[in-house]
Amino acid sequence: MQAVSLWKHPDFRKLWIGQTISRLGSVVTRTAVPLVAILVLGAGPLEMAYLVVAASAATLLFGLFAGAWVDRLRRRPILIGTDLIRAALLFSIPAAQALGALRMEQLYVVTFLDGCLATFFSAAYPAYVPSLIGVDRVVEGNSKLAMSSSIAEVGGPGFAGALVQIVSAPFAILVDGASFVVSAVALLMIRTPEASRPARESTDRIVREVVEGLQLVRRHAIVFPLAARSIIAHVFGSFYGVLYSLYLLRELHLDPFLLGVVISAGGVGSIVGSVFASRVVAALGIGPAIIWTAIGASAIGVLTPLAQGPLALATLMVFLPQLIGDGLQTIEGVGEISVVQGLVPDRILGRANATLEVVSHGVGYPVGALLAAFLAEQIGVRGGIAIGWAGMAASIALLIASPIPRVKTAASWNAAAAAAR
Repeated sequence: MQAVSLWKHPDFRKLWIGQTISRLGSVVTRTAVPLVAILVLGAGPLEMAYLVVAASAATLLFGLFAGAWVDRLRRRPILIGTDLIRAALLFSIPAAQALGALRMEQLYVVTFLDGCLATFFSAAYPAYVPSLIGVDRVVEGNSKLAMSSSIAEVGGPGFAGALVQIVSAPFAILVDGASFVVSAVALLMIRTPEASRPARESTDRIVREVVEGLQLVRRHAIVFPLAARSIIAHVFGSFYGVLYSLYLLRELHLDPFLLGVVISAGGVGSIVGSVFASRVVAALGIGPAIIWTAIGASAIGVLTPLAQGPLALATLMVFLPQLIGDGLQTIEGVGEISVVQGLVPDRILGRANATLEVVSHGVGYPVGALLAAFLAEQIGVRGGIAIGWAGMAASIALLIASPIPRVKTAASWNAAAAAAR
């Protein structure tokens, strides 16, 4: 019997609507904050790297402990609380601009504190979804939630670019603050009760629980290659976080609106990817789907560092990797988060999520951001973008050499592992 679509699950719809609006606001801020730094405060590559480091330092310092607390507490109240506090933080940026007091130091502080709260949200959110819809439906649920992000990617960057030109970058961030409030209200309206966390099996201190999460990731035949690849991919992916806006604005001479349009193309591709993610996973198996979509995204991505020529041609060459590459990366991401949710026990899922977040954003991002800033000074922004692409492409080898290509479903892998024991 075919399961009823999650679109008919009233509480999942509330979660989806809240996250769609919240992610739209976050896309606006993701576009606007670099523009605040570049256009309002005159930031260069080093200052842009410091922004990335501020967010990454928060993840590195608090991420593992956030995961342990997420496994001790109910997840929905954590999501609501972090939404509300992050809204207040973001409102401080336009307030400071209105008073003529906005400085780079405030951007660093807000970015750091927002990153601290994001570590709790990032650990709690994937752990909450299975408790709401059931582990057997996580691929469908993650596909639909990926669509939520994709819809935001379509309208958000173009809307952000236009909003920046109309009201200026600092005031565009008001949209994200409001979106976090909407997300919190949507979570409050969910009626499905969340079960209390099971009694802890021991009275270990939180540090020992953190270590348990690290050990699970390190020893797991599937989760560890995902983590190892994530570190390398985020080291080199952070080159884009630091240099991409500078590259499009200063090297290719796009204006803020065109920058938003290019980034929006990624949202269009991601929508298509989210629609087909569950079908691709079902057709290829979850492991092969991860591998082949990663390879495809890397192949089209080479156009970005090669972009040149007249404005129309250069725009097209960065537009296509956003459109096609982001669609493939969405399918890859759905596969990765679903396999983790299917393989890791609920009692430790928050710590596993936090560990993956820490090694990628807490370790990979700050190292890559500082390296990107240094290399951009030596070989130029375009050279830095090229190295970023090459490093991300090379990281796929870790997945190919692992057992991941042989994983068709999480259930089959669990059964094989149990039989081997």
